[in-house]
Amino acid sequence: MTILVTGGRGAVAGNLVPLLRQRGLPVRVGSSAPEGADTVRCDLTDPNTFPAALDGIASVFLYAEPSHIDAFVTEAVSAGVRHIVLLSSAAVFFDRADDSPLAKSHLDVERALIGSPIQATLLRPGTFAGNALAWAWTVKSGEPISLPFPGAHCDPIHEADMAGCAAAVLADPTLGGRPYTLTGPQSLTFAEQIDVLGRAIGREIGIKPVSRQEWKAAMADHVRGDFADALLDWWQSCDGVPATLTATVEELTGRPARTFDAWAREHAGKFTH
Repeated sequence: MTILVTGGRGAVAGNLVPLLRQRGLPVRVGSSAPEGADTVRCDLTDPNTFPAALDGIASVFLYAEPSHIDAFVTEAVSAGVRHIVLLSSAAVFFDRADDSPLAKSHLDVERALIGSPIQATLLRPGTFAGNALAWAWTVKSGEPISLPFPGAHCDPIHEADMAGCAAAVLADPTLGGRPYTLTGPQSLTFAEQIDVLGRAIGREIGIKPVSRQEWKAAMADHVRGDFADALLDWWQSCDGVPATLTATVEELTGRPARTFDAWAREHAGKFTH
């Protein structure tokens, strides 16, 4: 039962591959820029890479890239794939999700899988703890972090916990065929996350409150305008509103979800040098 793990250079896939191998499961790593003999080229934006990547594959861990999802599903059916575990997003729960570019990209992939004859398992994490790495350059420079909604809550989840959940459902297909909402163990505001990071690196990190317009202008070279608006709308809706948490990580992996403090201590070096 060979498993194709797409997005092989990503943080979740990087944790998932060793977990599957520890269980004695054969793994093929797919990447748009493959490195090493055990990695095959699988670029989810290039359908020409799908046939070789999927040949002989029984299960797939799939990142939510919508551009050629119909072609991917068609090739997976042809190859005899029986189970696809999708790393989707809790963004699919947004109000008017089809109008949000953040949510729709995941919804499009979910719908393509649900409409196929392949068993589909949907992992819907909330906020990746790793999103905090976007602050690393600012922290290293000693400047305050500009935030339009420092009181917005999120549910940061460790990439290793997402990988653990994926490994559980890939190893036991009886757990598959349903959606799972994944969260970290705490609802934290952005300001609280920054306090946690400050303790991890041993110094206070400043916060500079900015308007929506100021943040969007500052991020114009890095975040597409419609995506920036969707993010700002989401943060505004979460301002002062604690995130709803689930126990799904523990239910699937048998261990409590890792805290953001644990993630921050593991990654402290990325914020200091």
